Amino acid sequence: MIDTPVVARVEEPAAKVKKPDWLRVKLPIGESYKHVRGLVDTHKLHTICESGNCPNMGECWGEGTATFMILGNTCTRSCGFCAVATGRPDPLDWDEPQRVAEAINLMRVKHAVVTSVDRDEIKDGGSIIWFNTIKAIKALNPDTTLETLIPDFKGQVENIQRIIDAAPDVVSHNMETVERLTRQVRIQAKYRRSIEVLKVLKQGGMRTKTGIMLGLGENKEEVVQSMEDLVAAGVDVLTLGQYLQPTKKHLPVQRFVPPAEFAELKEIGYSLGFDYVESGPLVRSSYHSERHVIPGYGRRKWQEEKAMLQA
Repeated sequence: MIDTPVVARVEEPAAKVKKPDWLRVKLPIGESYKHVRGLVDTHKLHTICESGNCPNMGECWGEGTATFMILGNTCTRSCGFCAVATGRPDPLDWDEPQRVAEAINLMRVKHAVVTSVDRDEIKDGGSIIWFNTIKAIKALNPDTTLETLIPDFKGQVENIQRIIDAAPDVVSHNMETVERLTRQVRIQAKYRRSIEVLKVLKQGGMRTKTGIMLGLGENKEEVVQSMEDLVAAGVDVLTLGQYLQPTKKHLPVQRFVPPAEFAELKEIGYSLGFDYVESGPLVRSSYHSERHVIPGYGRRKWQEEKAMLQA
């Protein structure tokens, strides 16, 4: 008898959940925002800020920072939560690493974040472009700290090793959701494979980071279990944020998680041993990421906040 595989399902809510007031964001305005917009357009760069419909784009661009997306703006995967286009990507652009490095130099940012689409059709998964980009950024911007938000490279260690060899300050790979919902939310990804990617990065000496979205149908016990799995893998930094449905074609929001629950999960995260926990409705992977570079900073601030409340 052949067993039928069990697929986790995200049920449609009975009615559309109304967005609460704490998720209101300001429209992007200001001279700094216009400056960043001009650089992105002039250098023909892709940003996850735009492709991912990030709610913090106005705030981050207004401060003169942006998260660059390399390897094009078309992904070979079709995750149920993501607004990035899916399809056949354009050929690799080998000049892209230098253009990104030059844009970061022109922006004069102290901390840069780079991410990418998945390029599963390429043998190296795009890891050579990744290596070249990191090296170009570091060569042209020696005083700029760098976070890289990488795909799983299908778990192929030689491709992950290229990231380790390039040595950015922080390497992030997002889990996105709990184990039960992974097949529905990240269709071509695997929960345990992502855990292994983070473990390999940590064993390679990297400061590691991941992010989980809430509101997709997970329960508290599942979130805590994921946190325990990540601590066991040696992950340093965890971000927790509210999932927002980018279009009607994407997975629906099951629940808007109130700020108090995010605060509780932050406490749990620190008690489990994370070095930095960023937890709140509008938190995204690269939000306040310049703080995630510094070992001990998050835990120290958390302890200071607790001491003030107890005083």
